[in-house]
Amino acid sequence: MKTLIRLFLVFLVLAIAGGGYFRYLLKQPYQGFQEARILDFPRGTSTAEMAQLLQSAGVIRSARLFQLSRYLSPGAALQAGEYKFDKPASTLDVFRRIARGDTFYYELVVPEGNNLFDIAESIKALKILPAERFLSVARNPRLIQDLDPQAPSLEGYLFPDTYRVNRQTTAESLCRAMTNRFREMWQNLNTHANVHQTVTLASMVEREAHNPEERPVVASVFRNRLSVGMKLDCDPTTVYAAILNGNYRGKIYRSDLQSESPFNTYAHAGLPPGPIANPGLGSIQAALNPAATDYLFFVAKADGSGGHTFSINLAQHTAAVAGYKRNLQK
Repeated sequence: MKTLIRLFLVFLVLAIAGGGYFRYLLKQPYQGFQEARILDFPRGTSTAEMAQLLQSAGVIRSARLFQLSRYLSPGAALQAGEYKFDKPASTLDVFRRIARGDTFYYELVVPEGNNLFDIAESIKALKILPAERFLSVARNPRLIQDLDPQAPSLEGYLFPDTYRVNRQTTAESLCRAMTNRFREMWQNLNTHANVHQTVTLASMVEREAHNPEERPVVASVFRNRLSVGMKLDCDPTTVYAAILNGNYRGKIYRSDLQSESPFNTYAHAGLPPGPIANPGLGSIQAALNPAATDYLFFVAKADGSGGHTFSINLAQHTAAVAGYKRNLQK
């Protein structure tokens, strides 16, 4: 009887010691890689498959230790997604991170004034989803038609911001996040203004006014022209028309100014059919509250400041344009 008790105690001590050793290993930081590893676990990936991938990538010392973490935490739900490992971590820390769903993400930065083609190029650079798929979704106004039934696309409503994206992000979910961000901003403005006209005008202001303080003044020029029936003669609309037609060559040519595209405000009076870019809050506020001016013209200054010279009549404007050309030649 005493022998059996001794054997039992020996096994108990060994079990406790072994358990303590494995717990020690689970908490030991490990790094079996030199460059950062990015691992993607699709939905349905089993614990054993995750463990093997982590071991093969040098993220953990042993797949069995990872599976032991699962036995110690049977209620944990390991999350699918993309994970980046760039420093030593214990098997237990790796397991807990995946259980939290602490996935790796890229930052998609959408500056104010980007159009949907600019955004597609940024997406292409990140290599997270096909840029063509994004363009296909962004050309469909469905996500915004309840707010703007006249919208020809999502242009103007892909609100400029920084968005977290990963390889699980779809073009649909990204466009929805961007238009939802616009909805939130528009609701906070608490305005009853026509959203289509406001955002279309704001997109032109965004592309023309490089200095924030000039936005309300630029908006006033466009408003004043609209009120007297003058064509807007906005260069960025002509550029956008050329982009849509697939023949933009880096600068405006005479043929661009003569284009019959409805977006070309040199050929057609009034606002274009929709926004030509995605304006930020400042330009939207300027479109809602233009400055009180009599200006009908503006031309860029040649000093590189990004500012403009504003004029109330054609004679003043002609003189300003001549001054601009003289300064360029200095």
